[in-house]
Amino acid sequence: MTPLDRPRLEKAAADCGFEMTAVLHPDGLELRSARFPETVRVRVTGEMGFELTASDPALLDQKAGGAPLKIEGYGGLYAVLRTTAAHARTKPNRVADEFKQKTAALPTATEAERLVVQRVGQGLFRIALLDYWQGQCCITGLDVPALLRASHIRPWAQCETDEQRLDVYNGLLLAPHLDALFDAGLMTADTAGVAQLSAQLTAKRRAALGLEGEMRIADLRAEHHAYLRFHRLHVWAG
Repeated sequence: MTPLDRPRLEKAAADCGFEMTAVLHPDGLELRSARFPETVRVRVTGEMGFELTASDPALLDQKAGGAPLKIEGYGGLYAVLRTTAAHARTKPNRVADEFKQKTAALPTATEAERLVVQRVGQGLFRIALLDYWQGQCCITGLDVPALLRASHIRPWAQCETDEQRLDVYNGLLLAPHLDALFDAGLMTADTAGVAQLSAQLTAKRRAALGLEGEMRIADLRAEHHAYLRFHRLHVWAG
């Protein structure tokens, strides 16, 4: 690592959510945040090459003991670091823990009181999905937060625990028309993230909705699969 590499890496880290002072190790620069305990190490491998490892390999969509993630260029590095930090901030247990802390003192004796608690959870879920998907519809890329909907894959009412309800992998951030289709069971997705549309949506109706060509969920992880399977079995009207 050259004297110029370290300040550039530290700036990239701070810009992407690793705001704590980085620690230099023989095998790379360790990036840290006060908002989550996981760390990422970056090793410079060339003029514009990097290798990344994480204390939790799943944050880099890797398996334990796997080879480092190789990246070329600072643009690629920024993209991976932003995604990694967002995924660390929104790990399922963290959202559920925050919900429990915020609602521990709230009464739940009446339906109105239970609705207040539910709204707290739904608000936290929306914030987590906006962070996880970095403010963009996971299919269209629409990036107007006011228009985006936090859509549960396994519906809130059919979840068995708060952990399921607030699991970031049980959600998709969608443009309004896709959220409506998904909730109504007129759209689902396979394990590759490819959207499937109900036969009820004729060619004329698809054209009216602007549903042309293949639609695919970006950055789908294995943790989404069980929830999507539930959606295909119990919500999908195809």
